Amino acid sequence: MALFIAVDVDPALARDAAAARKLAEVCPVDIFKASPAGALEIVEKNLDECTLCELCLAVGKPGQVKIRKLYDGGALLERHA
Repeated sequence: MALFIAVDVDPALARDAAAARKLAEVCPVDIFKASPAGALEIVEKNLDECTLCELCLAVGKPGQVKIRKLYDGGALLERHA
C-alpha cells in the first residue's frame, strides 16, 4: 500500500478523550478512532482515503495535529492560529 500522507498528533491531545472523540467525529474517512479507554487511535488502513479537508487541524491547539504530504516533499499542513 502506498500512502500519500502521514498524520502526526501531539501525544497530549491523543490522550484527551474529548479530543479523540472530536477527531473521530470530524473525519469524513474515519482516520481517527476513539478507543474504549478514550485514547486516540489512528486507523492506518484509512490514511490513503484522506481528502485533505483539514477538519482535523481545527481540533486542539495549533500544531497539535499535523498532516505531512509524502508526495510533496513532506509539505506540512497544520493550523497556525
